[in-house]
This record gives sequence, structure tokens and C-alpha cells, in this order.
Amino acid sequence: MQLTSDNKFKKLIMIGDRILIKPIKPEERTNSGLLLPPGVKEKEKVQQGYVVKVGPGYPIPIPVEDEDSWKSNEDKVKYVSLQAQEGDMAIFLQDSATEVVYENDKYCVVPQHAVLMIEREEEL
Repeated sequence: MQLTSDNKFKKLIMIGDRILIKPIKPEERTNSGLLLPPGVKEKEKVQQGYVVKVGPGYPIPIPVEDEDSWKSNEDKVKYVSLQAQEGDMAIFLQDSATEVVYENDKYCVVPQHAVLMIEREEEL
């Protein structure tokens, strides 16, 4: 099967509270026009990027009830969903991010607690 931009992330499964973010390339010049050497912006504590894929969230423990053994075992694991959604712009702590390369592109895997804020493009 040939991977396209539409389906290349379908086979990725994010675990728990992890978020896959495509970081935005930092500016190479200052506001006054000075050229910054490579690595200067990479050392900043916060970074921003677009959310590409999110995990299911935080698992909720299910109470053990022996009396209801007749009930189906399906859907035993429930999750508290994450606030981030695909397409959001996220500002996150660089120290908590893990950089990965997938399909020759760099991404960051970030736990939700490292996301400081998100910007969502939708009508209020």
C-alpha cells in the first residue's frame, strides 16, 4: 500500500496522554534582521507546533464487581480524553518533548502535561 499525506498517520497509534506535534521551524532572523546561528532557537524552553495525532487520554480504573459477572467484558477500559485535538496549534515545554523522525519528517511526542496552551481555529 502506498502512503499518502492523507493516510500516513492512520497506522500510528498514540499511547495514553501522548500528543504528536509537528514543530514549526523557528525564525532564522531577529526582528532587526540579524541572522541567528543554527541551534540558538532550539535551546529555548518553549516551542510551538501543530497537533498531528493525539492519544486516547488518561485511563480510568474500573471498579471490580464480582456480582455482575454476567455483564460483557467489552469496553472495560475508559479514558478521560485530552484537551488537544488534531489541527490545534500547541505551545509546549521543549524539555519534556521527545523528538522522533517519521517518514523523513521531524515530530515531537509530548505528554499533555507539557502543553502550556493551545490555539484552536473554530467559531465560538
